[in-house]
Amino acid sequence: MSRICELTGKGRQVGHNVSHANNKTKRVFLPNLQKVTLMSEKLDRSFKFRVSTQGLRSVEHNGGLDNWLLKTNDEKLSAGALKVKRELKKAAAAS
Repeated sequence: MSRICELTGKGRQVGHNVSHANNKTKRVFLPNLQKVTLMSEKLDRSFKFRVSTQGLRSVEHNGGLDNWLLKTNDEKLSAGALKVKRELKKAAAAS
């Protein structure tokens, strides 16, 4: 299981630890991933995702999971999120 946000695509970043003597050693910055259950209003179901805390705030700011998935590019979404997005599009087309 990789450390990538399923909704925003945010992953690890590489940088340096810098000492007082300006020695640089490699280090990794990992996203703050949380396991959350998000509710889809159109499908009346809940879905479990591993989402960064910044991604969770973004989803809430944009009006919920349904709006976020429909607005986001497919390249950023995980396979599970793409599956939910397809279900949302089917439900929208059916109604």
